[in-house]
Amino acid sequence: MKRRGFIASLSLAAAQPAPRVVKPRVLKPGDTVGLVTPSTYVSDPDRLQLARQTIEQLGLKYKLGRAVSRRDGYLAGSIKDRVADLHAMFEDPEVRAVFCIRGGYGAAMLLDSLDFSLIRRNPKIFAGYSDITALHLGIHRMTGLVTFHSPVVLSSFPDYTLEHFRHAMFEAKPLGTLANPPEARPIRPKHPLRVLRGGKASGPLTGGNLSLISTTLGTPYEIETDGKLLFIEDVDEQPYSMDRMLTHLRLAGKFRNIRGLIVGECADCRPRDYKPSFESTFSLGEVLDNILGDLKVPILYGLTIGHTDDQLTLPLGVQSTLDADAGTLTIEESALTN
Repeated sequence: MKRRGFIASLSLAAAQPAPRVVKPRVLKPGDTVGLVTPSTYVSDPDRLQLARQTIEQLGLKYKLGRAVSRRDGYLAGSIKDRVADLHAMFEDPEVRAVFCIRGGYGAAMLLDSLDFSLIRRNPKIFAGYSDITALHLGIHRMTGLVTFHSPVVLSSFPDYTLEHFRHAMFEAKPLGTLANPPEARPIRPKHPLRVLRGGKASGPLTGGNLSLISTTLGTPYEIETDGKLLFIEDVDEQPYSMDRMLTHLRLAGKFRNIRGLIVGECADCRPRDYKPSFESTFSLGEVLDNILGDLKVPILYGLTIGHTDDQLTLPLGVQSTLDADAGTLTIEESALTN
């Protein structure tokens, strides 16, 4: 997109009201889902076989995007290839949902080439996480479609993750109260929670990977947080990097009018072993307290969102309630229609 066109689209997006929420149809056993790789390639035939087997184990059929297995450096084909796969899957009347095989890097490249009117005319379940956050933000901002921050097809799917994924994809009713899995050894919890600020708050749910939320600020696809419950997560980022991205969101006003905030587990977001970026550093917990501590909204840290084997599936755009003291998120509105 040329600079003048980009600036015009940015101004237009800022001026236009958010589109009304559009809900996709629920999946049923035997339905066909489209498998795509909008980000990094998956060229290993054994990994692709695992992806196909995963869909079959869910009781579904699959169609592979034409760019799946292509490799262009670290990408799954050119921008044109990956956009064409997304368009084809949304346009195909046999395909009832679009699942991302993996994340990685490169999804944001597609945003200014997507035909959002095509996607809005053909509302379908769209699922994935991590780098796929860029597509969640763009699709919801431009079409109002409820999308799902969920495992990708190559995720590990332990029982907890599979149960929540099935519930989200195959049932047209509110997901209800979501919480971390029970702890086998509470004295050393696998998924510890910490309340940064207690209380309850309600609003439409939005969020995703912090790196992608941060890097799409200032574009027509940036996250809208006013009046929302915001969730964020990331992986393998050092505390100083998390500090920088959270500060970016603060300076952009993205915390100013939120109703509540959920911080996922943020796996391995710590100083590098033996190679810290600074001689003296902060822990991630200190960074969160320093930047988020003055917010006057409920804040919960540690819910199983994003880069963790035990992973919740979250619908973006539906009414939800955070109870920070109880450590729960309740999805009160159905994300799907029959």
